[in-house]
Amino acid sequence: MTDLIESLVRGLGLGGLYAVLGVSFVIVYRATGVINFATPALMILGAFFTGSFGNAIGLPFWLSVLLGMAVMAVIGMIIERVALRPMVGRPAFSAATVTVGVFIILLIVAGRLIGSELLTVNDPFGLNTVDVLGARLFTIDIARLVIALVAIGIVGLFLARSRTGLAMRATAFDQETSLAQGINVGRMFGLSWGIAAAMAALAGALLTAGSSGVETTVALVALKALPVIILGGLDSIKGSVIAGLIIGVAESLTRTYQPIYAPWLGANFDVIVPYLIMIIVLMVRPYGLFGTKEVVRV
Repeated sequence: MTDLIESLVRGLGLGGLYAVLGVSFVIVYRATGVINFATPALMILGAFFTGSFGNAIGLPFWLSVLLGMAVMAVIGMIIERVALRPMVGRPAFSAATVTVGVFIILLIVAGRLIGSELLTVNDPFGLNTVDVLGARLFTIDIARLVIALVAIGIVGLFLARSRTGLAMRATAFDQETSLAQGINVGRMFGLSWGIAAAMAALAGALLTAGSSGVETTVALVALKALPVIILGGLDSIKGSVIAGLIIGVAESLTRTYQPIYAPWLGANFDVIVPYLIMIIVLMVRPYGLFGTKEVVRV
């Protein structure tokens, strides 16, 4: 029973992390129709700035996270203006290819900035645990879930209740009509990249908190957000949250019980579980659990 509780909480913590990354992907996709493959590099840079503010300047963890998100929001808007704005009107595939180039450039920059030494984010969680029903739960897992849900809730309220959020939603729905109504579509694109980069930075801080550190190799974790957005739907924030929790729990349970009950599947089978779920979902529901179905008239 304790193994199950520990595995579920660990999975929910991972799921919260995946949900934040998924929302970062979804926000850009909803606004521009482009999958932002630069998200992993934005996540690493966000973790770097968070760690730098905490270690070099000595700021508290929470203030370091907020400043790291702010810096990455500015960087995200600059990237959109310089690299993506000229691609407006071009096929989505071309713009997505540009984000791959941005990913490579930012990852090289992050590698130079981080260097060979392990950079920590100076978080208050460490390897601290709490006992619940005899199970030892890491506080970082609980913190990841709570912080993720709060951050996603704030973004959701901003998009649903504010005038700027309404303008962003209108732009995502129909760019030409939005222009006719006086909405600055370019500004909405930049804002969507800024929010997405800030969310990626938050994910980087949560990922490298605990006993982990900031390394460029952890960018591979962000690739697990792709199964999340496929399962939840490319344009659904709610879907990203639910799918992130599903995949996080599935991965954690597999890590706990697969070596016991199905050792013939080999070591590290939990790593491919998210992608297996993605393939199965694509075969059954190509638009995901909450994705908008496209209707094409011929």
